[in-house]
Amino acid sequence: MEAYKNTALTPKERAADLLSRLSLEEKMGQVNCLFFLRKGEYEGLAQFPYGVGQVSSLQMRNQETLEDCVQIQRTLQEKIMVASPHRIPAIFHMEGLCGAYLQGAASFPSGIGRGSSWDPKLEEEVGKIVGEQERAAGITHTLAPVLDISRDSRMGRQGETYGEDPALAAAMGSAFVRGLQGGETDGRRSEGVAKHFLGFHAREAGIHGAHCEISPKLLREVYAKPFQAAITESGLRGIMPCYCSLNGEPVSASKAVMTELLREEMGFDGVTVSDYCAVNNIRTVQHVCESQAEAGLRAMEAGMDMELHFQQCFNEELMEWFQSGKADVEILNRAVLRVLEAKFRMGLFEHPFAMETEAVQEIFDRPSNEEVMMRSALESLVLLKNDGVLPLRKNVKKIAVIGDHGRTGRSFFGGYTHFSMAEGDLAARTSMAGLAGAEENDVEMETIPGTQIQKDAPKFEEVLKRQKPQVRSLYEELRRVLPEAEVTYSFGYPFAGDDESGHAEALKAASEADVVIVTLGGKHGTSSIASMGEGIDAVDINLPPCQERFLEKLAALGKPVVGVHFNGRPISSDWAERCCGAILEVWNPAEMGAKAIVAALLGEYNPGGKLPVSVAWTAGQIPVYYNHPYGSSTHQGESIGFPSYVDLPHAPRYCFGYGLSYTTFEYEKLVLSGNKMAPDGVLTVSADVRNTGDVAGDEVVQLYVRDRYASMTRPNQELAGFCRVRLEPGEKRTVEFRVKMSQLAFLDREMKWKVEEGDMDVLVGSSSEDIRLRESFRIMGDAYVEGKSRGFYAEVVVR
Repeated sequence: MEAYKNTALTPKERAADLLSRLSLEEKMGQVNCLFFLRKGEYEGLAQFPYGVGQVSSLQMRNQETLEDCVQIQRTLQEKIMVASPHRIPAIFHMEGLCGAYLQGAASFPSGIGRGSSWDPKLEEEVGKIVGEQERAAGITHTLAPVLDISRDSRMGRQGETYGEDPALAAAMGSAFVRGLQGGETDGRRSEGVAKHFLGFHAREAGIHGAHCEISPKLLREVYAKPFQAAITESGLRGIMPCYCSLNGEPVSASKAVMTELLREEMGFDGVTVSDYCAVNNIRTVQHVCESQAEAGLRAMEAGMDMELHFQQCFNEELMEWFQSGKADVEILNRAVLRVLEAKFRMGLFEHPFAMETEAVQEIFDRPSNEEVMMRSALESLVLLKNDGVLPLRKNVKKIAVIGDHGRTGRSFFGGYTHFSMAEGDLAARTSMAGLAGAEENDVEMETIPGTQIQKDAPKFEEVLKRQKPQVRSLYEELRRVLPEAEVTYSFGYPFAGDDESGHAEALKAASEADVVIVTLGGKHGTSSIASMGEGIDAVDINLPPCQERFLEKLAALGKPVVGVHFNGRPISSDWAERCCGAILEVWNPAEMGAKAIVAALLGEYNPGGKLPVSVAWTAGQIPVYYNHPYGSSTHQGESIGFPSYVDLPHAPRYCFGYGLSYTTFEYEKLVLSGNKMAPDGVLTVSADVRNTGDVAGDEVVQLYVRDRYASMTRPNQELAGFCRVRLEPGEKRTVEFRVKMSQLAFLDREMKWKVEEGDMDVLVGSSSEDIRLRESFRIMGDAYVEGKSRGFYAEVVVR
């Protein structure tokens, strides 16, 4: 028996043996990817007569049945293995940020919504479900989590991220990876592909894929931290580099980023896959390299193992270079070895095929999946304002629901959900990087007045009814839950633009109601039908004119108003603050959205989410983030200029970590395990939290640290730990954080990770600005630590 067939050997040993047996043609197949358009249309296989390394499962988004998806996987896998002289199976990859692109699969809130939960344990459950459902269908590369740090709401992809803080993103992302990679289904194991490495959201002017200038120190301390945590703590096995150029070099062609930083410094030992068409972008977009083959060699030499989503630069010419010796074949061997090792780790050689449809359906239909979806939707909700109008009285007589979002369940699904991707495929123009220009529905596009955005059409609603027929709109759910009340609906205004033609009718409905619920925001989605998403950036982060003007008119009626905001960026509106007695940020809560929102409106659920981003007043204030360095933002310094802009404060509209509740919480008894800590020690910080109100609720207890004086300019404060805790009325719990001193390390002048002697403040509170308890300690001496093994966030125990 050949060694690679021996399951008693390690994946690395099996991969090395198989690599030694492969022809050059077989090796080139392993670093390439097949992209198919429709079931049964597999002509692209002819391009890979010796097999192929990956298959893109993106187009499964358009299959109407789970059976179709299963048959695609099984058919393609068999064809690929037959073509391969050594019957090497392909890795099937699929997005997984908000669930699988498979009919009947679970769907989850957007990344920013899940970041608002501040609940890593729940996020691990989300990862488990996504991994199990995709593995059942034969998909073992899940393109998630998104570990980008977002400090710019102009960027259309902010809604995919966990927010602005590296500790929060590290905890949430590591938990997702643990859930995703921790299980086995039918002999297969998943590997997460975290994205977008590195600094993707720090690009210039909020423009997707634009150039980034990030110092080596900031790159490591902030942007790399979530990736490092997922690698160190959860064994992350996949990385997708970003589209950007970073400090003058395309990331996809950067040995400094993909090898020296990622592998040598951070200890990553898995597979890197390109973003769609990113290798070709080296030449066509960044104008580096004169040919596709040269771009391919530059990328592979830098550390790129696989080119997605179809062959462009890992091509025949590059193979000829390896054949002739113009390019060192060991560069190819290194990439192929990593790919083969991943396939052995995944169990694909022994279990290459999707389960039978009935077995997959059984996994999809587990009641526990719905429970996690509901919890995730509920915990994503953030109450930003409440003058007492919420919760609504159960005996309310007449409710007016107004706004585009109130009439359709499509509002609940953000970018990178299965629904959004299927809906976006019907749009007149695609905005997805790597897909723009291909399969365009080149027709005249009727737009929403005052915008470039495509107007709505019945075909988009039909997608929802086919995919998720059980999903009700907010208006429908209110009518169902409140059968004794009169619930009316008026369109009022679209999700973008300046069309005020529906205002008069909606104002009349509002004047006759006891309570008005205005649905606000844009459309976080895909392609020309969205106002925010991949490739859909904006210079205006506030509500559209049609909504601001309506709120101004509505305020004159003096009615109780509740604002419910949908989008991938947070609400920022002067008139919403003036007009609305309550504002509920719901992001895009996915298929359980209607139930979750109505439960919160009626007080059946007490919203306890917290903002994972600081909210700018306008785009002119960007970037605004809580952990800014001393001497910046609200810590500008008394000796320089005014303490605010001439037209706005330096402080955000809503701060990081902010969120209200229907109850109140009291903090007391802050205790440190010591006031003097060795630089290699662990500090225990405990505090008591009591629910002092009349209803049960969740509080997110937040621990911040502040370095008073340091040898380098440091953040004015940093999140060190957090814990979401459920408390009944009158109940008290003790929350205990265990902070490794290595977590407080930073890069010194020699770019070494240093735990530095000095005084540190400990701040515990309900948000970054609402600090309830304070203490301090001193680190006694300096120490140097290894960056990849330092602490990333505090461990938590609740008693």
